[in-house]
Amino acid sequence: MPNIKSAKKRVKVNKTKAAANKARKSNLKTMIKKAEFAAANNTADKETAVRTAIKRVDQACAKNLLHKNNAARKKAHLAKLLNQ
Repeated sequence: MPNIKSAKKRVKVNKTKAAANKARKSNLKTMIKKAEFAAANNTADKETAVRTAIKRVDQACAKNLLHKNNAARKKAHLAKLLNQ
């Protein structure tokens, strides 16, 4: 445990931010899986699921959870699923 007050605060802040990032990334993965499942089974809500997943990818990229090229690759993959 750090001794300096500012270092103690950084530990707390980092813990909080790590938890938020983990939740966001987990939600992103869930949305992508739902979109892939909907596209594979050609369900009625396929388009909605894919659009939601693409939106989540954009949000993750904006929060620096994903690199912009990684986000672009994921979006292209989802768009390809939607158009098949």
